[in-house]
Amino acid sequence: MFGAVFVSLGWLMLQLADGELDSISQRQGMQLQGDYSISGLFPLHYTTEQSSSLPALDPCDEGIPNQHGFHLLQAMRFAVEEINNSTGPKPLLPGVKLGYEVYDGCSVSASVLATLDVLQRQSPSTSGTERDPNYNNSQWAVAVIGPDSSSKSFTPAALLGAYLVPQISYEASNEMLSNKFLYPAFLRTIPSDKNQVAAMLQLLIRFNWTWIALIGSDNAYGREGMQSLSKQAPDHGICIAYQGVIPSFRDDTVQTMRYIVESILKTQVNTIVVFSSKTKLRHFFPFVIERNVTGKVWIGTEDWSASSLISGLPGIHNIGTVLGVSIKYTVMPGFEEFERRVFEASMQYSDTQEVSNGTTSSGTDCLQSTDLYTLARMNFPLEKYDITSSFNVYQAVYAVAHALHHALGCDSGKCQRRTVHPWELLLWLKKVRFSLGNTSVYFDMNGDPPTGYDIICWIWRGTHWSIREVGSFSPDPIDLTVDVDQIEWHNTGDSSHVPLSICSPPCPKGHRKLQTGQHTCCFDCLSCPAATFLNKSDPTICQKCLPEEWAPKNSEQCLKRTVLLLAWDDPLAIALLFFLASCLLMTSSSAIILLLNLNTPVAKSAGGRTCLLMLAALTAAAMSSLCHFGQPSPLACILKQPLFSFSFTVCLACIAVRSLQVVCIFKFASKLPPAYDKWAKNHGPEFTIFLVSITIVLISVLRMALSPSKPSQDLNFYMDSIVLECSYTLSPGSGVELAYVALLSILCFTFSYMGKDLPANYNEAKCITFSLMVYMISWMSFFTLYLISRGPFTMAAYVFAILFSVMAFLGGYFLPKIYIIVLRPQLNTAAHFQNCIQMYTMSK
Repeated sequence: MFGAVFVSLGWLMLQLADGELDSISQRQGMQLQGDYSISGLFPLHYTTEQSSSLPALDPCDEGIPNQHGFHLLQAMRFAVEEINNSTGPKPLLPGVKLGYEVYDGCSVSASVLATLDVLQRQSPSTSGTERDPNYNNSQWAVAVIGPDSSSKSFTPAALLGAYLVPQISYEASNEMLSNKFLYPAFLRTIPSDKNQVAAMLQLLIRFNWTWIALIGSDNAYGREGMQSLSKQAPDHGICIAYQGVIPSFRDDTVQTMRYIVESILKTQVNTIVVFSSKTKLRHFFPFVIERNVTGKVWIGTEDWSASSLISGLPGIHNIGTVLGVSIKYTVMPGFEEFERRVFEASMQYSDTQEVSNGTTSSGTDCLQSTDLYTLARMNFPLEKYDITSSFNVYQAVYAVAHALHHALGCDSGKCQRRTVHPWELLLWLKKVRFSLGNTSVYFDMNGDPPTGYDIICWIWRGTHWSIREVGSFSPDPIDLTVDVDQIEWHNTGDSSHVPLSICSPPCPKGHRKLQTGQHTCCFDCLSCPAATFLNKSDPTICQKCLPEEWAPKNSEQCLKRTVLLLAWDDPLAIALLFFLASCLLMTSSSAIILLLNLNTPVAKSAGGRTCLLMLAALTAAAMSSLCHFGQPSPLACILKQPLFSFSFTVCLACIAVRSLQVVCIFKFASKLPPAYDKWAKNHGPEFTIFLVSITIVLISVLRMALSPSKPSQDLNFYMDSIVLECSYTLSPGSGVELAYVALLSILCFTFSYMGKDLPANYNEAKCITFSLMVYMISWMSFFTLYLISRGPFTMAAYVFAILFSVMAFLGGYFLPKIYIIVLRPQLNTAAHFQNCIQMYTMSK
């Protein structure tokens, strides 16, 4: 297209050189004489321009009259008349009259030709020659309003920018036109497509439409809009299932349009974003209607979503729901009355009469002249869409007037009538800031306005069409508000139900996405296993929880693990502490009683001073249970198992040695070797107890040296809990300790069992057997529980096993003797013991 335009430019420059355009321009266009003139480019006709026909141009007046373009033209005339006729304490341009000249920009070529004509008439000013202040400035334009589309604006913006002639477009929204390096003099009163794309994306996000089709017109407006939206869509989780470009309507593109419709249906999308100009789209929708496409959601751009050119197509009401962005609607007081007066005036003239507002052109196809009254007599209806765009023209004219106000120094009450250079007016235009009604008008650094959009919905009552405003969009900061209840959904179900447009349904909670194709919106759902969670920022990976955390299956977050320990304030711990206190009280009481009666036969038969050692050992064993309460400490981990093992070893060693002595005295006295006498008389029993005890100490020290026990966290036993315990509770070293104590227990049981038929005062086999059985059963129960559970109850069972073992030996061995000493003193005499021995000897 651009190559063809450059060819046409060359041809037009030849026309300029021959002076043809200069002679024509004096006779063409709708004009109003004034001190300063504005050129306006408006699409007053619809034409089909074939690119192959360039540089030849199709006559504009052979096209179909464009009611929208007519209203845009009227908005410019209305604004100029309003400014010129303004009265009051502060008129905008006192003493100065604005004029205008209008070109029919029916096509790209017509817009380029009109721009060249504007520049050709600018030549006296742009060449540097100063004009006479009294010179009629209406013969040259200080600014250009238009054209109406991005495609028609690129070349004019580049040409006018080369001379810094201000250009304000009212409908050219392409984002590329914001590039001030390429288009330094271009401004606009319509938001950039950058904002329009953002509004459409927010609309898709709002309704969770992630599986869409995207089609656009084959022009700069459609292609750039599609490219911008498709580039940003993946960042918002939106997948474009199909993209298609709507070609210009010709006989050879009919099949292409049908193929686009079929492709949309094959993708099974329910939402189609259409970034197209209305002139291109009006030829595409008939193929949608032809294919009987219904129940879809069509999201439209500001160029067509509110246009009756599209809504007037036969059968269009069946295509589904149409949502779109639209230029914010603003009331223009007096505009409808102004158009009514124009219509009434047009009815007073015949087609052959020359009127001051227009002249009929003849003999040229370059600058087509249009008779204003011929168009006015068609009495075009003024629709909401026309008013919104007309207000953009209205703002543009007022922006030029405000810039002239500053350039001419009108603040003093009267404007200075002088030559205003285009670049000078451009500088003032960039600085203007004023209000029209409730609208603030100014341009940002890119020449764009700060306005947002209305979100609109098509409403059908049969075949009667209307537009309903259902929300709004603000670009800075980005904010979308939509009243869903105001939208009428034309789908197969309930009209209040929002249609779905997704490739795969959302995964259930705690299920990750496994992509099944090239689109991230198409996936299978796999559940996250236990101890992992689904991070919402990355829904494709089940991430592991931290060691201190846990998560059940299908979880979206990790939970803190429960810390398992036997707390000091736990009710079970308090009960055990009372139990411990009872044990300590009983061992200490027994020790005191035996100490006070140490020389009595019962005390001597129990072992004499060895009993005190045994009770001290049992007390130490009971005290070792304190290491199991609360959070483990390094000292508690070092002491708790070795202290118990050593204490019980001392106790068992004492019982074993004492049982051995009794058995040897009563049963083997005549058979004992001399070595036994020497062992018994030279402190052999004490040395044996010491040797047995020091052995367990050496085993414990060696174990601690090789694998020291320290506070640890068991994270593996329970999925949702942390067991606070000491390391190496079950280890080879602890196994050796337990084996040593078990062997000593067996020896103790063997020696005591050998004396089962001794005199009653010396026969302790039953008591010791009972104590050992209780001791073994309690520890077997604990280790069984420890293998299947590690909770506070298991820790309490550990303490209970210790205390129960202590109580077993205390109750089985010492309490019978305490009972005799305290309650049966008559049995605690030498005579009684001598009598028992004699009866045992006589029985043998």
